[in-house]
Amino acid sequence: MAMADIIEYLGVNNNILEYVWAGNTVLEYALALATFILIIILLLFFKHRIIRKLKNLSKRTKTEFDDLIIKLIDGINWPFYALLALYIGLQLIQIPELIGTILFYTILIGATYYVILAFQSMIDYGVNKTIAKRKREQNQNDGSTLILLSKILKATVWIIAAVFILNSLGYDITLLIAGFGIGGIAIAFALQNVLGDIFASVSIFFDKPFQTGDFIVVGEDSGVVKNIGIKSTRLETLQGEELIISNKELTETRVHNYKIMKKRRVVFTFNITHNTPTTKIKNIPKIIENIIQKIKLAKLDRVHFKEFNDSSLNFEVVYSLDSSEYMVYMDTQQNINISIKEQFEKEGIVMAYPTQTVYVNKMP
Repeated sequence: MAMADIIEYLGVNNNILEYVWAGNTVLEYALALATFILIIILLLFFKHRIIRKLKNLSKRTKTEFDDLIIKLIDGINWPFYALLALYIGLQLIQIPELIGTILFYTILIGATYYVILAFQSMIDYGVNKTIAKRKREQNQNDGSTLILLSKILKATVWIIAAVFILNSLGYDITLLIAGFGIGGIAIAFALQNVLGDIFASVSIFFDKPFQTGDFIVVGEDSGVVKNIGIKSTRLETLQGEELIISNKELTETRVHNYKIMKKRRVVFTFNITHNTPTTKIKNIPKIIENIIQKIKLAKLDRVHFKEFNDSSLNFEVVYSLDSSEYMVYMDTQQNINISIKEQFEKEGIVMAYPTQTVYVNKMP
């Protein structure tokens, strides 16, 4: 059935439909309105039926990424849908160029805004999943570096979006980009120490030389890592105070990490007096061997009469300990020391201490 037949069937006066106002006939206005209403109906169906079914399907899956995508789509508000339907409907009629341009750029800005929200949500999703994984697998509670990276990424997305919109509006962004470059260099020079610590924090995050809870030694300082921040890392020393070290310093010096050490090699010495009989000196390695064999986690490597000193005979003992815990090491060494002293007292072996013997010759 032709359009003329439909009009005749509905009893609409053809003269009215052909009436021209503002450059468009009444029929063209009617078609534009019908298109607008049809798109609104389709969007209503999409938002209240299709998305609802997709939500139910996503609840049955194990992944959370599909829930995020559906949430982002469902988060698009009705004003944007109405503007989109209006823009499509107005394409069927002649409208002032200024109105069409304003409407187009309004939709462009709205679409860009929702794209930015989508990128931000995906960044947050990735950061939260990574922090949760590190906390679950590595007992790593600190996520300040990841949060900083996410903020930098979000700011970058906003800057790119702003440049894109300005370029779409017809502005020359060449000078703007050049200005950002010069300004960025100036800021980098002014904040080079701070930026150095921030980049060091990123390096620590990806390289993972240590983590929260690790016992580390940095130069003459040592302690348990309590927090890895954006600019500095905080240690709790054995004395109980908090030690703050810049991240840049930590990446430029040697760090001894005892947390990941599975076996500790221990070397210690003891001294006996010069007047100790040779038979007792020969028996000392056996005494040390018997003492260390009784300790479950310890395994003797060697015992040697190492050297003659001015006031003592020096022995060196090397053993391995199947534990990385510092307190276990200290308790073990204490037990060994006490046992050595007890056995030496039984054997009549005297531990040396700094002394000086003066021999006086009587003059004739």
